[in-house]
Amino acid sequence: MPGCAHCGRTLDIIANQVGRNDACPGCDEDLRSCRNCRHFDLSVAKACKEPFAEVPRDKDASNFCELFQLGEGGLHVKDSRDALLSAAESLFRKK
Repeated sequence: MPGCAHCGRTLDIIANQVGRNDACPGCDEDLRSCRNCRHFDLSVAKACKEPFAEVPRDKDASNFCELFQLGEGGLHVKDSRDALLSAAESLFRKK
């Protein structure tokens, strides 16, 4: 079942019918964005598993990508320096 990558809410969308101006009813974030695409993956080049995609800089904003396919909505944490530092500190914290 498709879901929002920002808030995790399940979406009642059938057959990838997501318009450029559609927003999540739970968090009001753009649905047709890289973070909501099934090809989005931070571990690959340009954070996109589709090699021929023209990837926009803003992964949260709505875009015109022709290869967009709505993903399952696994929550994607926005990159943040503070979040990364706190995760590293908790990893190496002495008990």
